[in-house]
This record gives sequence, structure tokens and C-alpha cells, in this order.
Amino acid sequence: MSDFAPALVLASSSPRRRELLARLGVTPARIASPDIDETPRPREVPRAYALRLACEKAAAVMRAEGEVVLAGDTTVALGARILDKAETPEQVAAMLRRLSGRRHHCISAVCVIDARGVARHRVADTVVAFTRLSEAEIAAYVASGEGLGKAGGYAIQGRAEALVRFISGSHSGVMGLPLFETRALLRSAGLRLG
Repeated sequence: MSDFAPALVLASSSPRRRELLARLGVTPARIASPDIDETPRPREVPRAYALRLACEKAAAVMRAEGEVVLAGDTTVALGARILDKAETPEQVAAMLRRLSGRRHHCISAVCVIDARGVARHRVADTVVAFTRLSEAEIAAYVASGEGLGKAGGYAIQGRAEALVRFISGSHSGVMGLPLFETRALLRSAGLRLG
């Protein structure tokens, strides 16, 4: 058995993904932000979209000898509709109104390219249901600023967690990186986890 330990490259500038990796005892050797087009393709379903983005992000990062690349994507879907990242307070409010009192899916895909260049991936599909939200609750959440830049217009690791009535699946996946699936992929790529 070799003592070779590959170095991890995180293909994401997300501080949340770094925090989640730390829960596995993993610190990336370097961070690289992939530059890809995240526009959904015509008739692309949410699961295929999330998986495609995770794999494209991983492939977009230059990998040196002995490096393993990890990339992820989390997509929020209401039925077959992909909810984008909310870029304005108005978009946060509109998304929360759509999600109010309803179940939706948080699809979190992970792709790992090992030191030999072999790509493996996994997908976690989590069902989340918000309580029925009043306009006052929506306004208070919008005012917090938490939903800006977030898929579906909310961050479950913050104030939105108190609005969740039901969750079935990967809590860490809703946050941005499903740890069970990520752990399995990193181990299969030869990384030693803490």
C-alpha cells in the first residue's frame, strides 16, 4: 500500500463548502473558482442540471499531478421548475411566497475527479417543507439579507431553519455539500479523512 496522499482542490469559492469539508476533517490544499455557464438547458430537469453543473465545475479546474478535485452544486426545485439564486430582495420575497406552505426539493450534486483523472459523482435529493409564511415573516427574512445569492432565496443554516416544518434527506446537502456522499467519494479517491 502506497503512502501517497493526494491533495484536495475545492472547485468552489463558497465559504460554506469549506466549513462543511472541515466537518469531515478535510482542509483543501487550494481553492479554485470554476467559471462555467450555469444557464439551464431547454427542458433540463433539476437533478440532471445539478449533476451537470457539479461535473462541469470539477472539469473546469486545472488539476496538477497528485491532486483530487471536488465540486458541488445545490439546486432548489419546485416541481420541475429550477429556482435560481435570488439576486435582489424582491426575488427573495417572490421565492419565499412560492415556497410558503409547500414541499420542494434541494438537489445537491457532488463530483470528484481523482488523481488518475477518473470522475465519480453522487446526488442527494432532500425534501424540504416550509410552514405557511405570513407577509410579515417574509419581510423580516428579506430584511435579514440571508437569502441573497442563495438558491431558492434562503439559507437553511440561518434564520430560515426556524421556518422549516419538515425535512427528509441531507441537511448538509441543503447547506451546499451532502457530507455522506462527499465522504464516500473522497475516500474512493484515496483521501485520508480526519
